[in-house]
Amino acid sequence: MKFLYLIWLNLFFCEFVQAQFLPETIQSSFVLQSERQKLKQSLYERTIRQSFLLTPDSISEYRYQSAFWAITQFMVADSSVMEGFRKTISAYGSLAIETRRSFLEAIYTLNPKQFQPDIKQILSVEQNPKVFAMSALFTYRNEPGYKENILQMMEKKFPDHSTNVILSTLKNYLENNEKLVLHAIPNLQLLFTLQKKIGIKTIYSLQRWNRDFTGLAIIQESGGKFSRDNEGKLIVVRQLARAGSNLPYFITNGNTPQGIFSIQGIDTSHNNFIGPTPNLQLTMPFEGYWQDYFHANADSTNPLAAYSKLLPESWQSYTPMQEAFVAGKAGRTEIIAHGTTIDPAFFIDKTYFPISPTLGCLCAQEIWNPITGKLGESEQLKLINTFLQSPGEKGYLFVINLDNQQRAVSQAELEKFVSEFESSFSNK
Repeated sequence: MKFLYLIWLNLFFCEFVQAQFLPETIQSSFVLQSERQKLKQSLYERTIRQSFLLTPDSISEYRYQSAFWAITQFMVADSSVMEGFRKTISAYGSLAIETRRSFLEAIYTLNPKQFQPDIKQILSVEQNPKVFAMSALFTYRNEPGYKENILQMMEKKFPDHSTNVILSTLKNYLENNEKLVLHAIPNLQLLFTLQKKIGIKTIYSLQRWNRDFTGLAIIQESGGKFSRDNEGKLIVVRQLARAGSNLPYFITNGNTPQGIFSIQGIDTSHNNFIGPTPNLQLTMPFEGYWQDYFHANADSTNPLAAYSKLLPESWQSYTPMQEAFVAGKAGRTEIIAHGTTIDPAFFIDKTYFPISPTLGCLCAQEIWNPITGKLGESEQLKLINTFLQSPGEKGYLFVINLDNQQRAVSQAELEKFVSEFESSFSNK
């Protein structure tokens, strides 16, 4: 029996070792300096400038949509972009909803305040709920005193707005977001304790309300302890939860929602901008099968109640933790935790440099060798390999805004939270 046990242990250990990903095996031609130069030239010249030389209409709209995507992802702001915005505004009433949506996403990204009168005019005529919400958010950001006008306009245009997830959430955002930012979060120790009791692996991505500042992710293993290195230091992973657009969580391609994501496993992407480093596959409520989200059979008759049971009682009434629930209900999908191959030079003047903003995912820092195409430093690989150091490829990921300090989340802050938790159990 002992011999059989040793064979099983050896097999388990081999599987355990094989689960680790080696940085030297990860490579991408997309990060080569020559390829980055080609991409930059193509973005500026063909995708943006040449597209905006065209008159926006049903034939050229797809070119405009591509240009708006490039503006949002790479934050390109030059004279040709501003001219493209002006042309779009002039033709706005004749454009497809998707073109309007992508335009408002791009203009929200750059926030050129000279277009405020134009967006207010768009707000007054827009009949699509999501696009109305986006124009409202642009207007409100630059003119907070216009909030009551927006709410009155919404009441008149959309009498059933309370039944529309995006509009009802917009109303709540306009009325309460400034107050929520000032509220302290509930006790993190209670959250750590509950996850230890449930016995499922959990990642906490702890962020700031201002997503211009990076956050940190830590991993709590199924037994309750937090992953530490050989020297006993808490393993932390630098993550950005900011979308290129910086739109709120309930809008497509907006910032990563707070709340609970279900970890469905590990995969690799064929998207050149995400790159080949393994990523965490995440789902929100209403995305995929209900029982898959909960990793077990779950009552779907009261979705919010089932979701809330994943939280300690004091956290269940803390509404920011419902953002992932609302975002899923609003139709957002495919928010994952991944790396990036995007040239960090695009964001050299940003507080989150050298990490890339995304379309709403959690993005970890990666530095690639532009000569060989090989992976150099990778916070994403550290996240994946640390996650795999204990059994299981499924669990939960919590995104939580700690507070509104105007600085990146520090390791010292998280060490304090975790040490307090670990001390409370060691003293019992």
